[in-house]
Amino acid sequence: MLDVLFGYFLGGVLFSWHIPKLLKNIDICELSGDHNPGTTNAMIFAGRRVASLCLFCDLLKGFLPVFFAVRWLNTESWLFAVAMAAPVLGHATAPLYKLSGGKSIAVSFGVLLALFPASFSVVILAFFYILFSTAIKITPVRVRSILTFAVSGAVSLAICLWQGLFAMGLGCAVISGIVIVKHLKRFSAETDLSREKAM
Repeated sequence: MLDVLFGYFLGGVLFSWHIPKLLKNIDICELSGDHNPGTTNAMIFAGRRVASLCLFCDLLKGFLPVFFAVRWLNTESWLFAVAMAAPVLGHATAPLYKLSGGKSIAVSFGVLLALFPASFSVVILAFFYILFSTAIKITPVRVRSILTFAVSGAVSLAICLWQGLFAMGLGCAVISGIVIVKHLKRFSAETDLSREKAM
């Protein structure tokens, strides 16, 4: 349970908001149209070097709790699935802030990277991101992310169940669900705002 709490609150630290604020005195949430404390906005408003540091920290906060969970918890228990989802949920809800949290893409990659090579979920997620960005280009980016996590989550769940890795499969499905819901909520909020401006 400590690993779950550690993952949740570490996931809730919004490095992509803190680092630009600390290094360049820039609030990316105020400057960006979507108010998202993520790596993309860090790159747009603070530059590539700052964004690279933000990306590394967001990957790491997903990686570390699950890296420890693999060693401390029974990877076949439901608690391990919760430990997988905890950093992603923490980033999405940002419990230590008045902000709405991020979209949880980078932290999801970090979580899945910690499972490699026991699970190839991180490779599956990366494959579909590249596929839907190049060969079968899906736009806008929001739809691409939703489709990527929906397909990769389903594929990862199926493969994990086939391998007998139920908890890992469940964790992958929950992570995908969190990211999809977060994207849909942001889309709904932005649509409502656009309607209000039009009126």
